[in-house]
Amino acid sequence: MTDNPFLVRSTLPAALPPFADIRDDHYEPAFEIGMREQREAVARIEADPETPTFANTLEALELSGPVLERVTAAFFTVASAHATPFVRDLEERVAPRLAAHGDAIRLSSALFARVDAVWRDRGAVDAEQQRLVERTRTEMLLAGAALDDAAKEELRGLNERLSALATRFDAALVADTNDLAVHVTDAAELDGLAADTVSAAREAASARGLDGWLLTLVLPTGQPALADLVSPATRGRLMDASRARGTRGGDHDTRAILLETVRLRARRARLLGFRDHAALVAVDETAGSTEAVTALLDRLVPAAVRNARREQEELGGDVAAADWAFLAEARRREEYDVDLAALRPWFEAERVLQDGVFAAAGRLYGVTFTERADLVGYHPDVRVFAVADERGPLGLYLLDLYTRDEKRGGAWMNSLVDRASLTGEAQAVVINNLNVPKPDAGTPTLLTLDSVETLFHEFGHALHGLFATVRYPKLAGTNVPRDFVEFPSQVNEMWVLHPAVLPGYARHVETGEPLPDGVADRLRATGTYGQGFATTEYLAATVLDQAWHRLTVEEADAVVDVAAFEAGALAAAGFDVPAVPPRYASTYFAHVFAGGYSAAYYAYIWSEVLDADTVAWFDEHGGLTRENGDRFRRFVLGRGNAEDPIGAYRAFRGRDADIAPLLARRGLG
Repeated sequence: MTDNPFLVRSTLPAALPPFADIRDDHYEPAFEIGMREQREAVARIEADPETPTFANTLEALELSGPVLERVTAAFFTVASAHATPFVRDLEERVAPRLAAHGDAIRLSSALFARVDAVWRDRGAVDAEQQRLVERTRTEMLLAGAALDDAAKEELRGLNERLSALATRFDAALVADTNDLAVHVTDAAELDGLAADTVSAAREAASARGLDGWLLTLVLPTGQPALADLVSPATRGRLMDASRARGTRGGDHDTRAILLETVRLRARRARLLGFRDHAALVAVDETAGSTEAVTALLDRLVPAAVRNARREQEELGGDVAAADWAFLAEARRREEYDVDLAALRPWFEAERVLQDGVFAAAGRLYGVTFTERADLVGYHPDVRVFAVADERGPLGLYLLDLYTRDEKRGGAWMNSLVDRASLTGEAQAVVINNLNVPKPDAGTPTLLTLDSVETLFHEFGHALHGLFATVRYPKLAGTNVPRDFVEFPSQVNEMWVLHPAVLPGYARHVETGEPLPDGVADRLRATGTYGQGFATTEYLAATVLDQAWHRLTVEEADAVVDVAAFEAGALAAAGFDVPAVPPRYASTYFAHVFAGGYSAAYYAYIWSEVLDADTVAWFDEHGGLTRENGDRFRRFVLGRGNAEDPIGAYRAFRGRDADIAPLLARRGLG
């Protein structure tokens, strides 16, 4: 394996993985070598006869796995965005091995004893080193390092099985999402869709060897086309397909997987001394407890549901879930003289990226973006941009915009390389993935306003990863609590309709003309329009996540019917508007059953308290200025997890966050 690119640091700019040189047969050997080398390095730390110090324990641990870090970052980026059958098979095989490998380190009594010794003498090190000691010790305790040998052995088995189940859930969901795409052979069934959307549907059908058009599914329950399709029958087919995911029996059914996942998570939580999985998760988030999460939800849910009921009455009362978006858009056009579908020609993807997303970041933070056509990603659709500011290079930004059958649904950011001076990485490599339908050749990519917001949101994560400047990899980039990580990305959404940003990118794709007079003001005026629906569908998914993960072992074992449990949980929480289904039903809730948001989907609304309060701060201090951007970068984006995130927020804002701006934004005041 002397030619295996993972065995040495990449020589490309910012240590970008050399995807052009990476072959499928490189991954598994690199995993094996990486795990072996890290095990050997940890064994040396454990056996060190010297008194435990920060350098010989914590720093040595941070430096222990470079090969594994490189292959893991590259492979799981590909597994999310271009999961070929080979990649799927390898992921299923390697995930339990990686879980076992991680447990061997986190559950090591000898290693924990050394970390604990450094922690007891933590006053001898500086603030960032103290943070690393505290985070490492806390993570090891919550992982089970203090358990006896029998409990650790049981825990290892649970973790391996849970890792395998998450991989299976994701694979089954992707496959079923692809299978349930709605095939249309009569053009009349697509009435109302924009020309580029029809073009993308034709391209999707052609890619699968089908005649006609194929409406592929995005991850949430509500599908974008529902707002525009004139045909109630087509809307019904699309909604039925969306909600059927994971429920049809066979290899793609996710119900048994999620039930076993819930049961094993409950067992693991009890083993670790917690009542349930949600309690285990919350203790290491900024929320601190499930009681704090409950207090926020109890304040928001009743008001959101009331608003949803009011909106339903305004739409005619007897509204089906499949028809809500279409009727709501018709009312938006009538009430506000705003037709979101008709505005898509003003949201051409390249102009949004260059003159919107990049331009706003340039004005705020002094950063520039230069496309590097000589650098390649894992797929031809991936674009690479060099990012720099006045002080020099910051790293690379990768964008993978389009949907593919091999890509999981939704949108996300992840890091390929973290900036950390200990490892010599002075630049970051971050990537944004979206799932925008790709039109056929020669047709411009026109975004919906929702997709524009998503791009700005994910780019907020990217900035967090690019700007964070720390010494230690564990504290780098977006490695912050789940209920804080969404805060910087949500803040970046404020620039979508900002008067200093929108005119720069909202130009007609053919004429270059700006938005017609008054449209921008009317768009901003619709800020609270539809928030009853939007908040209710989000909170319903949040409540489902909490309900599944607040089950004790005995309660989890008693659940046998996913649909019945889901209905009961929603009813108990006061969700009595059937026309507003949860943003994610349990069977396709990838965030919590295949991702890292189990018992933490509340993070979006929790973070939005900080976000809305920060938007208010920007408004109070002059908006889009370099001075404001530099302050936000210095106190928040640039800190990573090198200090307590809430402490960083207080330093930025001068006080704790006020919930009032969130209530006003969501129409919940």
